[in-house]
Amino acid sequence: MEIIPAIDIIEGKCVRLTHGDYSQKKIYNEHPLEVARQFEDAGLRRLHLVDLDGAKAGAVKNWKVLEMIAGKTSMIVDFGGGIKSEKDVQIVFDSGAALATVGSMAVKEKETFVQWLQKWGAEKFLLGADVKGEKLTISGWLEQTEIWIYDFIEDYLQKGVKQIFCTDVAKDGALEGPSTELYKSIIKKFPDLHFIASGGVSSIDDVYQLQDIGCRGVIIGKAIYEGRIALTDLKKLNT
Repeated sequence: MEIIPAIDIIEGKCVRLTHGDYSQKKIYNEHPLEVARQFEDAGLRRLHLVDLDGAKAGAVKNWKVLEMIAGKTSMIVDFGGGIKSEKDVQIVFDSGAALATVGSMAVKEKETFVQWLQKWGAEKFLLGADVKGEKLTISGWLEQTEIWIYDFIEDYLQKGVKQIFCTDVAKDGALEGPSTELYKSIIKKFPDLHFIASGGVSSIDDVYQLQDIGCRGVIIGKAIYEGRIALTDLKKLNT
């Protein structure tokens, strides 16, 4: 299982939110490159980089942070937040991201997103699914849809998407443990999917549990920053 640490960016700084609430912001480091290098030194190879300013503005903002991390580390970076146009996608790839992370666009602007898959290749995108009670939420979790997570995954697997990560919005940033039962049922239904768990991871035991149920990857943020999980423990796990 691949360990994927997360760096969330506001105004160029490394922060974490709770339940996606911008008013519950905590700054962990003013220099994201330092954080990325710590992850790299611990033997972690991949990074989940989120542009929270971009997500709010509806256009990529912190591409310079991406460019710096991609240029000065060897980490495989997926980058999301504010990718709403072809121009945004191109900026993200030109700045060094291996994968562009897309969530709400895949729901609200499906035709446009499918065109991107065809233009750049489906393997270049990481699809994000935020859920509440097995139904998708979009627009920074502000809008609840009636789209069932399983239908969403099925649809995009048929369109060639290889990797999907799923976040239970009730769990994210709360350090209360991941949605293991939900993930278990997704993996059972789609055994060939490269499924990545996200949200709620609070201990190394959570990580082992996710590995046991068949997750191919896990995105971890606050638990690392709050010292709940040591990088040395993650190094042993990373394969």
